[in-house]
Amino acid sequence: MKTMFKKIVRPGVLAPIVALSLLVNTPLVRAELVGTEAMAAPSQVELEREKIRSFVERANVKERLEAMGVSGLVTADRVAALSEQEVHAMAERIEGMPAGAALSQTDIILILLVAILVVVAI
Repeated sequence: MKTMFKKIVRPGVLAPIVALSLLVNTPLVRAELVGTEAMAAPSQVELEREKIRSFVERANVKERLEAMGVSGLVTADRVAALSEQEVHAMAERIEGMPAGAALSQTDIILILLVAILVVVAI
């Protein structure tokens, strides 16, 4: 039996076959060093959650929420309990809301035309 094993597997062939089988079956792992700045920087979800908190803390939003029966403490707890997808969706909706001071050129022209008509009519 020993001679049959020597015939099938020669000593110089066995080591590369074992090494190759270990390389093929071993998953590749990659590690990198991470700088302190990267670890200390807030994530996108944290930034969006802070945007929601600041929006909810505005006086007019607080008044509307209290009119609907939602207190400030409950609001803070609900914002903290939002999932990542919900935070992202709500932050996008806040971004998409029109700001009071943001007027387009068309809006400014219409306001000027109405002001001129009012002055001419008087």
